[in-house]
Amino acid sequence: MIIDCHGHYTTAPKALEGWRARQVQALEARLAPPAPTDLSITDDELRESLENAQLRLQRERGTDLTIFSPRAMAMAHHIGTARTSEAWTRLCNDMIHRVCTLYPRSFAPVCQLPQSPGVPPANCIPELERCVRERGFIGCNLNPDPSGGYWKDPPLTDRWWYPLYEKMVELDVPAMVHVSASCNPCFHATGAHYINGDTTAFMQFLTSDLFRDFPTLKFIIPHGGGAVPYHWGRYRGIAQDMKRPPLGELLLKNVFFDTCVYHQPGIDLLLKVIPVENILFASEMVGAVRGIDPQNGFHFDDTKRYIDAAPGLTAQDRFQIYEGNARRVFSRLKLPA
Repeated sequence: MIIDCHGHYTTAPKALEGWRARQVQALEARLAPPAPTDLSITDDELRESLENAQLRLQRERGTDLTIFSPRAMAMAHHIGTARTSEAWTRLCNDMIHRVCTLYPRSFAPVCQLPQSPGVPPANCIPELERCVRERGFIGCNLNPDPSGGYWKDPPLTDRWWYPLYEKMVELDVPAMVHVSASCNPCFHATGAHYINGDTTAFMQFLTSDLFRDFPTLKFIIPHGGGAVPYHWGRYRGIAQDMKRPPLGELLLKNVFFDTCVYHQPGIDLLLKVIPVENILFASEMVGAVRGIDPQNGFHFDDTKRYIDAAPGLTAQDRFQIYEGNARRVFSRLKLPA
């Protein structure tokens, strides 16, 4: 089985986006927000949004299951208040639940969290519990910067986050560290802010004792780990200068990387630097980069081609990357018979 650990519902019916627009307009006008019941999307509309997009690409590219979450850019935790985020998050998560109920062999659910700048992450616990205990979700996406590029909240290693981590450990669910929209004009969202978030999270982990406090806590750093694999020597050296343990001992029992890297040399580097047991296959399709690479005639985000072509991988290595590691990290993943 080939499990893609990183997919977002970027093709959701336009009515969902329209509901969000009305919510934001009501916020700006200080009017009552739309009710969840004001959104009407049929199962047929959900099917139509997926059949010629994610499902077609699964068939064409030879993947089996996508671990699926709401559109990352649309989380937009910087908008409004905690109540604004709670309503939007619940609506998006319920949409993911419906998709995974319609296609249980093609999608497994991961939830958005109702984060808001300056609001303690403990506020997210009720929604995480609802999704995992009542809806069968197997993980969550955690935004390290709800402000959208201004980094106003404490680092991920601060005790401010600990109540949420305690609940993640109790529920045995991992978090993918994933920023959302960029409000800072210095940072292009998918080209800079996303990669900044990935790299920053890793450095925060490196300088802390978070995993001494939470030895079973699990994080996936997406987009190949941002700048981390390319600068692995820098991070090893920084850790050594800071008298920290070696990175394998310090981080690699808890931190994993996906393969959302959109060229062969990048994937080859990732596989040379990061141990196979810490790499999960992913493509993020349909996502940030949707075009065809003129150098080879294939879509940039067709990452299975890169894993298949990577030199030096054994059959067992590919099994771990494509399936085994995902089942280990997302331990709640249960597929229908």
